[in-house]
Amino acid sequence: MTESQATDPTYTDGLERAQPREADVNAAAVEAFLDDAAASGLELHGLMLHRGGRVVAEGWSWPYRADRPRIMHSVTKSVLASAIGMALDEGRFKLQDKVVSFFPEYLPAVVDDKLAAMTIEDLLTMRAGHAAETSGAIWRGIQTSWTAEFFKIPVVHMPGTTYTYTSAASYMLSAILTRVTGQTLHDYLKPRFFAPLGITGEQWDIGPDNINPGGNGLTMKTVDLLKLGVVHAQRGLWQGRRILSESWINQATRSHGEDNYGYQWATAADGAYLAIGIFMQFVMVFPQHQATLAVIGAEQEGSTVFLPVVQRHFPRAFEHMLSADEAALADARLRARLAAVARKPAIVSHPSTKPAQISGKTYRVEPNAVGVTAVRFDFDAERCVFHLTEAGAEYRVVCGLRDWFETKTDVPGRELHHGYSLRSTQVVAGARWLDEGTLEMTWIFAQTAFRDTVVCRFEQDRVTLERRVNVNSAALSWPTLAGALSDSRP
Repeated sequence: MTESQATDPTYTDGLERAQPREADVNAAAVEAFLDDAAASGLELHGLMLHRGGRVVAEGWSWPYRADRPRIMHSVTKSVLASAIGMALDEGRFKLQDKVVSFFPEYLPAVVDDKLAAMTIEDLLTMRAGHAAETSGAIWRGIQTSWTAEFFKIPVVHMPGTTYTYTSAASYMLSAILTRVTGQTLHDYLKPRFFAPLGITGEQWDIGPDNINPGGNGLTMKTVDLLKLGVVHAQRGLWQGRRILSESWINQATRSHGEDNYGYQWATAADGAYLAIGIFMQFVMVFPQHQATLAVIGAEQEGSTVFLPVVQRHFPRAFEHMLSADEAALADARLRARLAAVARKPAIVSHPSTKPAQISGKTYRVEPNAVGVTAVRFDFDAERCVFHLTEAGAEYRVVCGLRDWFETKTDVPGRELHHGYSLRSTQVVAGARWLDEGTLEMTWIFAQTAFRDTVVCRFEQDRVTLERRVNVNSAALSWPTLAGALSDSRP
């Protein structure tokens, strides 16, 4: 897919394009990566490959698109790292400054030696001394000051000695930057990073302290993720303008110990490094080849599955060239392969008489752990509008019966969505009858990795509802809900 295939005809990302062979990229090796990913069960949503100043391959599976933003998870940490590098170069603080020095009002009554020893560099390298991870999903469930909560986390190891990956460290880096600059991390980066790179429309969640989470919660496009990698591959330069110092990039993207971790960047073999997030989102930089690969997708098992697939084909794709004729054919095959995944699938449904019997009728749901009290299904020839009531509020999802419908929804489900309460979020939804009495709805939350499948089974005056998600950091399904037609109740 090329940028001209985006839904918005005015959309542009400001990057040049080239055929893979024009940038010494083996398109057959890229296609082999796609084959390997499919065989490994990886769900790729988007891909962009950049080398030598040009995008040489790109594609998005339907309904994901070049111009559609994406909630980024821990790849956000490497955007945060850019801000920390800039602030250090501006003299805002030093790597060895103590964390406790910035927030005297939040400190415990007794500050032990380990907490007192924690530095900014310890936060950057994930060696804050914590025993366990505090994930973004945990942060999002806390309504009080996250800064205060940070200082309640036990420091069990001497900082600087033990690697424990935790979004709490990233949050505190964001909090420190806000304390010393008087700006949120997002506001600080806007003129220094986002605007110069042509990144627009990005959004960043904000916590109770008016502080961006730092380690997650940034929404931006696939190309914006690519640009993060490209500016690092170019040693901090963007279109002739210095964005990051080369010395910072050298420090941030090398391992600071035996855990393949730098300053909020993961490191790999042969000098490669990557910003990486849960559910398969990453941008990987191959500095020896001036190449950058950005991928978004959905993968439950994490990097232990997808990183080996990537490393089997990259940097090989930059090292084994084809003859001129072979390269032209390989380029054409890759273009066709990437274009094919953007095609919308048809909705194929079994004939059913149920819509006429149940449309507009409310089912009262038995008490359950997720608090749903009622559901309703409204059918017409083109769509099924599903209504769900929880805590006295009604939510809806519009599902196409013959074609997919894209609307917005507030339907609850943070338990299935990594702690995110998706508000007015875009959903691409379709419904089909699997048999006379079984309705399957598919809800694709197109700015996320999440795809919910809801199976409703109707029998006489009763319904059961099963809701599951493709990926999550916790449960993959709701408990089965059961209900009866309201007018059947005594």
